[in-house]
Amino acid sequence: MRVGGVPYRSIFTEGVGADVQVVDQTLLPHRFRVRRLTSAAGAAHAISGMVVRGAPLIGATAAYGVALAMRADPSDASLAASVSRLMATRPTAINLRWALENANAALRRLPPPRRTRAAYGFAHSLCEDDVRINRGIGDIGLDIFREIHRSAEGGSREPGRPLNVLTHCNAGWLATVDWGTATAPMYRAHDEGLDIHVWVRETRPRFQGAGLTVWELGQHGVPHTLVSDSASGHLLSRGEVDVVIVGTDRTAASGDVANKVGTYPLALAARDNGVPFYVAVPSPSIDWATEDGADIPIEERDADEVTLVRGVDEAGVERSVRITPEGTRTANFAFDVTPRRLVTGLVTERGVCSADGSALRRMFGREKG
Repeated sequence: MRVGGVPYRSIFTEGVGADVQVVDQTLLPHRFRVRRLTSAAGAAHAISGMVVRGAPLIGATAAYGVALAMRADPSDASLAASVSRLMATRPTAINLRWALENANAALRRLPPPRRTRAAYGFAHSLCEDDVRINRGIGDIGLDIFREIHRSAEGGSREPGRPLNVLTHCNAGWLATVDWGTATAPMYRAHDEGLDIHVWVRETRPRFQGAGLTVWELGQHGVPHTLVSDSASGHLLSRGEVDVVIVGTDRTAASGDVANKVGTYPLALAARDNGVPFYVAVPSPSIDWATEDGADIPIEERDADEVTLVRGVDEAGVERSVRITPEGTRTANFAFDVTPRRLVTGLVTERGVCSADGSALRRMFGREKG
């Protein structure tokens, strides 16, 4: 994607043995800065500190974290320590575990002198696969958008109204290496000339919708409107939304979906109002070993994310302000699980299927024998 006309990916390097560079998402939307990662510890801090976030990007950063560890020390002990450290950063996004387990398996088979180049190669291939997967989701999602738009135009909708898409959190290029998952069809639709408008939910408590998705869509020129999370039911009930699409941090083999907290009530409201609810599911985000969404671990984060709000004042100075009484007891659940019965379809790079374990397994050739 482009920022100020300059093409960027959310994570990149200048070749084997180089430092890793990432877009610092803690500064957006007020400042755009690329941060340099020089060690596995730095990569782990970037993940846990939300410098990078989004399941695919977390996996990519972890893979490059292993590469940085191998650059410093390619021994068995270093490999084990870096994988363990990175694995402990965040529990819900399955891409983290997927990337680390595959990197560890590939590197264990090699003698230490060959590990650095191999680790960089693995991370690079992972990133290229992510871009390809997300582009595929964009193409398939674009077909869904076109069909919904055609159907609406042939119905009772007023002429000339754009396709109104509602999304939650940030499943954009900032959450991946490029294109995004849920946003990929939006970018493809806009680029292909489809008249599209996006309703963006603010996404309390970290405001990823307000701070990241709105910023992204603005950079790309996609028409959009920010709304509070609690306004979604109103929009859906008034017929102001044609389709909902969100991302996923982990999809169970059954089709249940873990995504940013607030997704489940949005799915309930969409179902109550007859609005299709799609989830963009890149294959590395599928947890084939977890059958039921109830078994997905849900991350609980620091209370300050709920009790404090960060922004800029009238002078342009960044500040955090407390919005609760001092000492308020606070719970901060980062994700929730949307049961498959509320999901219209899972949009993968291979096609769209019903949110059903059997259909998902057939899509990827993983039928139970």
